[in-house]
Amino acid sequence: MDRMTAMNVFVEVAERGSLTAAAEALEMSRAMVTRYLAEVERWLGARLLHRTTRRISLTGPGEAALLRFRQMLAIGDELRGELATDNPEPHGLLRVTASVSFGQNHLAAAVAEFVKRHPLTRVELLLVDRVVNLVEERVDIAVRISRAIDPSLIARPLGQCRSVLCAAPSYLAERGTPTTADALAAHNCLTHHYVGKSVWHLQRDGRKIAVAVGGNISANEASLLLEAVRAGAGIAMLPMYQIAPLLHAGELVAVLPDHEVELLGLYAVYASRRQLPTIMRSFLDFLVERLASPAFLAQL
Repeated sequence: MDRMTAMNVFVEVAERGSLTAAAEALEMSRAMVTRYLAEVERWLGARLLHRTTRRISLTGPGEAALLRFRQMLAIGDELRGELATDNPEPHGLLRVTASVSFGQNHLAAAVAEFVKRHPLTRVELLLVDRVVNLVEERVDIAVRISRAIDPSLIARPLGQCRSVLCAAPSYLAERGTPTTADALAAHNCLTHHYVGKSVWHLQRDGRKIAVAVGGNISANEASLLLEAVRAGAGIAMLPMYQIAPLLHAGELVAVLPDHEVELLGLYAVYASRRQLPTIMRSFLDFLVERLASPAFLAQL
């Protein structure tokens, strides 16, 4: 059997914790996955996985193999990218991650357009509201919204992310509309686990204001907060790329519109400083072009 494929199968099983999930990701049968795992264990002469009917876990040799296999696969991907630079047409597989809300609102449509332009490409999207380790999870590009980026990574600026405080008309009719930042203390403020969980940073007339906030709903994903706000549960700080149509339609109302929420940067982040494969360079250029277009900016 092809040992590179066998290594890739083992890594997918170890990362996903399931033979079935790995088989689906690799587009092969579960029986074939089992055969590749057996081949890897015969090749190394060691048992790499503990398997029960409920879960899969790594043995000691399995943990060591996972680390080395990731390194070997990364080297193979790098080499293929370097050898493919003579082919000007983007091709191959690109793994991209982003937050759930940005992925649903903008990245999915962008990826659809990209693969339409470049039919030899495939894109695998990983939408999660956590910071993904690009090397360990073999992700090529992360689209991140942040104040600052890890200096060990390379970041290409894509723009800025503006947020607003907002609420449903029904909530404001019941609880009143705050007119000062201090008045937020008397309101049910719905917060995000990772952005402004207990403090919202605002600015008015050049003066920075830090407001302690709290409420009875907190979530790890902006789309969940949006649904709670639409249901009249409280006030939340949400990105304009997500709520602009609802504000324009009057379904949501901006709260304290004379206060600016701290701007965050929008970046495309990647790990390798070596020569980028054609598909990565093309996708980065495509994102910059798309997010700077009047069609995208008109949505904010």
